[in-house]
Amino acid sequence: MHKIYPLIERTDFPHIERNDLNILQVNLGYKCNQRCLHCHVNAGPNRKEMMDLKTINEVIKFSLDNNIRIIDLTGGAPEMNKHFKYIVQTCKENNIHIIDRCNLTILESEGMRDLPKFLAKHKIEIIASLPCYIEENVNSQRGEGVFKQSIEALKKLNSLGYGKDEELILNLVYNPQGPELPPEQSKLEVDYKNFLSQKYKVFFNKLYTITNMPISRFGSTLVSKKIFHDYMSLLKNSFSSLALKQVMCRELISIDYNGYVYDCDFNQMLDMPLSGKRTHISEVNMKSLKGKKIATADHCYGCTAGTGSSCSGSLIQ
Repeated sequence: MHKIYPLIERTDFPHIERNDLNILQVNLGYKCNQRCLHCHVNAGPNRKEMMDLKTINEVIKFSLDNNIRIIDLTGGAPEMNKHFKYIVQTCKENNIHIIDRCNLTILESEGMRDLPKFLAKHKIEIIASLPCYIEENVNSQRGEGVFKQSIEALKKLNSLGYGKDEELILNLVYNPQGPELPPEQSKLEVDYKNFLSQKYKVFFNKLYTITNMPISRFGSTLVSKKIFHDYMSLLKNSFSSLALKQVMCRELISIDYNGYVYDCDFNQMLDMPLSGKRTHISEVNMKSLKGKKIATADHCYGCTAGTGSSCSGSLIQ
């Protein structure tokens, strides 16, 4: 794995500051049942880093003390954390909206077959990775057989009301196959819906297009192919000042499996702590966050290229 941070540390990315904090993005661990080429976390089956119960309770306490209404659970595969159901149930009991960033195939894994009903029971919003609607493309990016398992998981979710019932939100995520920007989100969503409904009778709410970030596994692949600097030039030359105004790090903090805090999930992977100081969630002063400078490097151009990119897709509609 190539070291990426030295390639992006020196930056001319614009100064940006935090607004009000509305979302906690909580990484429950880097373990995953898949090992995708575009993964910015470098997650996989052999990763052992997982958030423990003490840290989960500290996250919950911070949320309750500061009236946080949305917790975005990610990984790896967040469902592989043995305390996944606990954090979901506890947060829902306290009227906190939960997002589960699901890779879909985890729902088809041994010991996880009850998860779809569990998610539906607690009305958990699902944001699921399906980087293309063509089987060959998905398998080449995520592994042989992944597309078929993903379709089966989507059908099970649909059978429970996901993508149909207004309280059971199912959104899909598209990632480009390689070093290019995503196409227009609204047009691609129509293509996804038409193809998946007609061929597989699969339904969902929205499609989110997300730019591949030039860090971790994807960044290392770019370096190996000697196209890292070409990709960075593409991102920089596609900079949008409109997207800059809406980047997700303005209203979100990312929490790693040990409970340490970052401006975003990407900064977490680069070990760029919040405000330049290693800070635990139990030490964060909510009021002091607003107006703080956000830690940046050249990878930030990935969020401001073209129509912009965030965990909720395109920033410019």
